Amino acid sequence: MPAGIFCPVDFWSKEANQSIQVDFLLPTGVYLALSVSCNATLGNIKQLVWHHAQFEPLFHMLSDPESYVFTCFNQTAEQQELEDEQRRLCDVQPFLPVLRLVAREGDRVKKLINSQISLLIGKGLHEFDSLCDPEVNDFRAKMHQFCEERAVRQQQLSWKARMEYCFPVQLEPLSGSLGRRSPLRIPNRNIFVNVKFESGGESFTFQISPKEFPVTLMSCAIKKQAIIFRHQKRNSPEDYALQVNGKCEYLYGNYPLYQFQYIHDCLNRGLLPHLTMVHSSSILALWEEQTNGIVHPPKTAPKPPPVPKKKPTSVSLWSLEQPYYIDLVQGSKVNADERMKDCPIAWVNIMLFDYQDQLKTGECCLPMWSSSPDEKGELLNPTGTVRTNPNTESATALVIRFPGFSLYPVYYPSFEKVLDQGGNGQCPCYMAEDPEEKTQLKEILERRSHTELYEHEKDLVWKMRHHIRDQYPSALAKLLVVTKWNKHEDVAQMIHLLQSWPELPILNTLELLDFSFPDRYVGSFTINSLKKLTDAELFQYLLQLVQVLKYESYLDCELAKFLLDRALSNRKIGHFLFWHLRSEMHVPSVALRFGLILEAYCRGSNHHMKALMQQSEALNKMKALNDIVKLSALKNPKPQTKEFMHTCIRQETYLEALSNLQSPLNPSIILAKVSVEFCTFMDSKMKPLWIVFNNEEIGGTNVGIIFKNGDDLRQDMLTLQMIQLMDILWKKEGLDLRMTPYGCLSTGEKTGLIEVVMDSDTIANIQLNKSNMAATAAFNKDALLNWLKSKNPGDALERAIEEFTLSCAGYCVATYVLGIGDRHSDNIMIRENGQLFHIDFGHFLGNFKTKFGINRERVPFILTYDFVHVIQQGKTNNSEKFERFREYCEKAYMILRCHGLLFLHLFALMKAAGLPELSCSKDIQYLKDSLALGKTDEEARKHFQLKFNEALRESWKTKVNWLAHNVSKDNRQ
Repeated sequence: MPAGIFCPVDFWSKEANQSIQVDFLLPTGVYLALSVSCNATLGNIKQLVWHHAQFEPLFHMLSDPESYVFTCFNQTAEQQELEDEQRRLCDVQPFLPVLRLVAREGDRVKKLINSQISLLIGKGLHEFDSLCDPEVNDFRAKMHQFCEERAVRQQQLSWKARMEYCFPVQLEPLSGSLGRRSPLRIPNRNIFVNVKFESGGESFTFQISPKEFPVTLMSCAIKKQAIIFRHQKRNSPEDYALQVNGKCEYLYGNYPLYQFQYIHDCLNRGLLPHLTMVHSSSILALWEEQTNGIVHPPKTAPKPPPVPKKKPTSVSLWSLEQPYYIDLVQGSKVNADERMKDCPIAWVNIMLFDYQDQLKTGECCLPMWSSSPDEKGELLNPTGTVRTNPNTESATALVIRFPGFSLYPVYYPSFEKVLDQGGNGQCPCYMAEDPEEKTQLKEILERRSHTELYEHEKDLVWKMRHHIRDQYPSALAKLLVVTKWNKHEDVAQMIHLLQSWPELPILNTLELLDFSFPDRYVGSFTINSLKKLTDAELFQYLLQLVQVLKYESYLDCELAKFLLDRALSNRKIGHFLFWHLRSEMHVPSVALRFGLILEAYCRGSNHHMKALMQQSEALNKMKALNDIVKLSALKNPKPQTKEFMHTCIRQETYLEALSNLQSPLNPSIILAKVSVEFCTFMDSKMKPLWIVFNNEEIGGTNVGIIFKNGDDLRQDMLTLQMIQLMDILWKKEGLDLRMTPYGCLSTGEKTGLIEVVMDSDTIANIQLNKSNMAATAAFNKDALLNWLKSKNPGDALERAIEEFTLSCAGYCVATYVLGIGDRHSDNIMIRENGQLFHIDFGHFLGNFKTKFGINRERVPFILTYDFVHVIQQGKTNNSEKFERFREYCEKAYMILRCHGLLFLHLFALMKAAGLPELSCSKDIQYLKDSLALGKTDEEARKHFQLKFNEALRESWKTKVNWLAHNVSKDNRQ
C-alpha cells in the first residue's frame, strides 16, 4: 500500500497478513520508509527501524531504543503514545501509516499502565486530567489510594483465599426453610465421579455419596494414587482443589457435592462428572501467569494523614433566611423548528452545593442536553444526570448567576450539627399513644394500592414516626415520602431517627435505591443494609445497582465504593461490573463517572486486566469480522461470504485473538480454540456471527457464542436476568422447572454476545423438517414428540417428556408475567434432552407487535396442542399428566406473586437504563396487573386459571400466526 494513504479500520481488518509501507520519523530528523508486516508487534518494528537507522546519518546521536516510544494519530485523529510494544500494528490501526519516534518522558511504568487502562476502558486517562476538575481529581486520588491498598492485600492472600477470590464456588440455591422439600434431586444411592491428577496418568472413577464434601473425594483419589503407584508419602487433600475439566470452575469448601452446579447438572443430564485434582502450587502459578504482561505500578509510600485544614469562617445554610433567587444571564445556540412547538428544547440539572458541601456562588455556564420532540409533556428531567453536556461546541447553553449571601462561604450543616438539631426536636415517642391513631396508621401502612396519601394521613405518619421505627420498620420508604425535605427541622429529625432504625430486609432496601430517595444519609443507611448481601445475591442485582449509579449526585458516593469493594473481593462480580460499566462508555452523560470507576477497578485488580484485555481484543476482532461479512454479503452469495469469513479467521491475528481466553459471558468458561469450519453468520439484517470453539484438548465440550453488532441486547439481558431470578425463587420453594437462562451480555453500543445453547433446535425447524410443506408444518402435532423420540430412545424418553413438561410450565408463567411478545416458532427452542426455552426478547411488559392495527399477540402465553400432545405422552386421554402440568404452572405463578414487590423494585431501578419499552410507570403497571398484586391470593389464583384456560382455548390463533411465519420464511438450511 502506498505511503501516506488513509488507512480505515476495515483496511486493518482485511490486511493483517499483508505488508504496508510505513513512514518513520526519527528524533534526529531522519525519515525512513520501510515495508512492515501489519502483523508485526511494535517491539519488532522498533528493532527493524534501529537496524536500518544505523546506516543513516546522525545515528550516533540516538540513545538506546528503550529511550524512545512510537507515536501516531489514531482513528479519532488524536495523537497517541504507543507504550505497549506487545501490540501489533494491525491492532493499533493508525489513521495514517506514519509512526514517529519521540523521547520517553516521565515514569515509563506509570505511563504504560495508564496506556493499558485507557485502551481497556475505551477512554484516555489524559481526558480526565484535562478536565482540571477538583471533584474528579479528588475522587481519583481517593480511589487510587483505596485500590492500591486492596491490590497489596490481594498479593498477600493465601492460595485458598485466592481461590475464593478468583474462582468463587458455583452453587445451586437451597430451600429457604428447613421444612420445605429441597429442589435439588439428591440420589438415594451413591454417585460415580471420575477424577484425574493434573500431572497426568490414568483417571479413577469413584463411587461416593453425593452428601460428602469435596475433601472426602480428594482423600479417596490420593489414597487410590498412593496404592497404585506405591507412593510412600501421601499429600494432604487440603493442598488440592477439584477443577471441572475444561473450565475455570472449582469444587472446594464445606458444601455437599450435590449442591455444586456442575454436579447437579451432570446428575440431571445423566452424565458422569469429570474432575481434575489441582495442587495449590498450580493455583499460585496461574495467579502469576495472569499478571504476566501487565505492568505493576511501583509501590508508593503510605501517605501521612492529611493535616486538618483550618476551616475558614463560614456560614451555615440553616442560619440564612433570605429568599434564594438564581438569575438567568443569557442563553446561546437556542435553535428550534416547527416540530419543537410547545416542547422543551434542552434541559440541564445542576447541584446547588459542590462536592465539599459549599453553596455555589457567581456565574456558571451550563451546556445543556437536547430534548426530543417525543418527550412532549416532560418539561423537567429530574432523573437526568447532574453533569453538563461535554459537547460544548454545539450544545444549547445557559449562563446563570448564583446569589451571594455573605462575605463568607455558605456550607450545608455538618452531620454532627444535623444530629444535634434532630435530637433537640420534639420526640413524639413520649406522647401518649392514641389506639385509634394506631389503628389508622396500621391501615395506611398495609394498603395494597400505591395512591398518594391525603394530607391528614401524611401528618399522622409523620407524627407516629417513632412508632413506625419500632413496629413497622419496613415501612421506612412511606415515612421518607411524607417527610418535608424543604423544612430543615423535619430533615434533622428524620436523619436523627434514621441512626436508630433497624437494618432493613433486602426487599425494602432495594426500594430505597430509587431516585425518589436522594438524601445522602438515606443513601448511607441503604448501602449499610446492602452489605449483608451474599456474593450470589449481589450478583443477582448487579445490573440494577450499576444503573442506580446514574442517580448519584457526586462522584464520591457510598454505592460506588461499595461496588468497588465487593468487585475487588470477588472476581466474578468484578468481571460483570467491568462489562456493565464498559458497555455504556459511549454514553456522554455517564462516560465520566463510569470511566473513573473502571479506572479504579483496573488499578485495584491489575491481575484481572490481562484476561479483560484478551476479551476486549477478541471483541474488537469480532466487530471487524462482522463489518467485513456485512460488506461481503451485500455483493456475494452466502457460501462465498462464509468462505471469505473463514479466510479472515485463519489469519494469525484472528486465531491468536480468538483462542485461549475466558468467555465474557461467563468467566468460568474457556474459549480454547476457534473451530473455523463450524463458524458462520446468521441471515438476519445485522449478520450476527456464529462462532464455535473446540475445547476438547482441555477436556471440555464445544462452546458456541453469537456476536451481535447493531442490535441493543440490554432488554434481552434484563429479561434473562429476571428468568434466572424466577428460577432461583422457584428452587428455593422446592420447584425446579428446568429453566435455561442462557448467557447474554451487552459489551458496547449495540454490540454484545449471546450464549449458544448447544444440542437444541427451534420449533420451526423441527416442524418443517418433519413436514413436506411449510403451510402444514405448524399443524403437525406429532412433530415435536417424534423429534424427542429420535433423540431419546428407550427409557430416556420418559425423562425427556418430564423435562419438557417442567420447562414448558416455567416458560408459560415467565413469559406471561413479563409480558413477552413476538412469540413465534423461531424463537421457541427445545434441547435434545427435552428442555423447552424461549429466545429473543425484543418486546416485553405487554408492548406487543401489531400489524394493520391488529394485535398479533392474541393469547396470554404460548400453550399449543402439540405442546399438550408431548406433555400427555401422545395419549389423548392422559389427563393426569396435563393436570400435573397445570399444577406446576399455578404453583410457579403463586410463588412469583409472593415476590411481586421484588420484581417491581428491580424493574423500577432499570428505568435509568433508557430502554424504549421501560421508560415510565405505565410499563411497570403491566407487572402489577399480570401478578394481580391488588388482589387476594384466591382471586389471583382464579385470575391465572382464566388466563391458562384462555391460552389453551385460543391456541389455534397461535398456530395461524406460526403458519404465516413458516410460509414467509422457510427455515430449512
